[in-house]
Amino acid sequence: MTEIANTDTTPRPTLVLGGGPAGLTAGYLLAKQGKPVVVLEAEDQVGGIAKTVVRDGYRFDLGGHRFFTKVQEVDDLWHEIMREEFLERPRMSRIYWNKKFLHYPLQGMDVVKKLGPVELVRALASYVKAAIFPKNKGREENLEDWVSNRFGKRLYTLFFKSYNEKVWGVPATEIRAEWAAQRIKNLSFFRAAWAAFFGNKDNKVTSLIGKFHYPRFGPGQMWEQMTRDIEEHGGQVLLNTRVTGIERDPSSGRVVRIWAGDQSWEPDEVISSLELRATVGLTTPEPPAKVREAAQGLRYRDFITVSLVLDGEDLFPDNWIYIHEPDVQVGRIQNFRSWSPWMVPDEDKACVGMEYFVFAGDELWNTPDEELVELATRELIQIGLAKPGQVQWGYAVRVPKAYPMYDPDYSERVDVIKEWLEEVPNLQQVGRNGLHRYNNSDHSMLTAMRAVDNITLGTNHDLWAVNAESVYHEEDVKEEHPYIAAPETAAMAEPLAETPAVSVPPGGNGNGAGAGHSSSESEEPEQLAGTAER
Repeated sequence: MTEIANTDTTPRPTLVLGGGPAGLTAGYLLAKQGKPVVVLEAEDQVGGIAKTVVRDGYRFDLGGHRFFTKVQEVDDLWHEIMREEFLERPRMSRIYWNKKFLHYPLQGMDVVKKLGPVELVRALASYVKAAIFPKNKGREENLEDWVSNRFGKRLYTLFFKSYNEKVWGVPATEIRAEWAAQRIKNLSFFRAAWAAFFGNKDNKVTSLIGKFHYPRFGPGQMWEQMTRDIEEHGGQVLLNTRVTGIERDPSSGRVVRIWAGDQSWEPDEVISSLELRATVGLTTPEPPAKVREAAQGLRYRDFITVSLVLDGEDLFPDNWIYIHEPDVQVGRIQNFRSWSPWMVPDEDKACVGMEYFVFAGDELWNTPDEELVELATRELIQIGLAKPGQVQWGYAVRVPKAYPMYDPDYSERVDVIKEWLEEVPNLQQVGRNGLHRYNNSDHSMLTAMRAVDNITLGTNHDLWAVNAESVYHEEDVKEEHPYIAAPETAAMAEPLAETPAVSVPPGGNGNGAGAGHSSSESEEPEQLAGTAER
């Protein structure tokens, strides 16, 4: 190892692990204040799950990212970064059922027209039956009973059952009623009808928000601009730089070195958006067995986006549509041009994203890209949205660890890891997977803002509490998990991270490299857990 000389006047940098929304927010705010900061990103582009994939000029948003928040400082930051490139876009999404589109938010006459008189009578009769003879009302155990009691069994079957089963990978009878109550945000038959006929002017329910902001060239434009701003302020954003080791001092507990690729840094502070299991697995000395066991038990839901380019005009005007057809695997379809016209370069082409919710390691996840494109094409034709021969080409993108899973034991597991992290005074976890919390981008960024305040202002914000009292924007509700009994997944058996041996310079104790500088070693450590925020 070649050491780089250090002087007492060389400031140690803050190391930010992960170049997703939370990591870049931390890097930007620190660099803006003139603080030395280095952001380490495993992939060849920033953004994590919120990145924009570009292929032959076509831009793909992974999962769909609406920029809407009631957190003013986050909204101010978005506009500060995007300037005039932040577009206001109308929200339009519909349910696709029985080869018909139903608007959402509900529109009274649209529902009447699309369901037809026979189905309307069946739905009303089902609702009346549920109102008179509810099943365990107030004591429901699963999503099926909870929704059926409030909407009737018929509407549950048509508009709740198949989509939720696709999203969560289990039967609706294995999804908790408490989670349904939170997710549906106290909607009822009559509240939905009120929104349908009289509107939702106060935006009181997240699902019914009518407009949002969006970067002209997709979410990736925000993260790329933020990267440029970090660099202009003197900070660094290093791509293709996968974190391979987190070294702690056994006495103080502090992180004294971060290893990434063939480099290492001695940080002053560390802000990490690595998933919790990776942080545990990469750390030396090895955390206690109970901490590693807790990390091993954390689960994630993953997804695949298959983007298809088609001849002709857009297939539908919506930002996305929810597929309530049980005979196909696709759960949601995005229309990228509806997010922003600049996402699709050819006016004579359409571009859609077919979204499949999976577990990493399952059959669909392991399906070759070519077969995924064939499946997506076949299902798009099957549901009547495309004609044979219309699809020109496609591109599959797998998104691991997209959604931290809330299972019956996740809170206890996270608490064990939190207790261990309290012994690491200069390490703060932020973001969705960094906290194993299903945060939207705005709240992920807010955790990074609070982490920076803790460093620069000496505050003591509890990052685990950010958003804990506001799981969804509009309501203060207790955080709930969806699974009655969470499924075992192939990814759970994977190693947390195979921590490589840390190279120590002769006569040193692991702290010999110059603070704030990188040092090269003879061999690049094996690349392990990713640093991208998911």
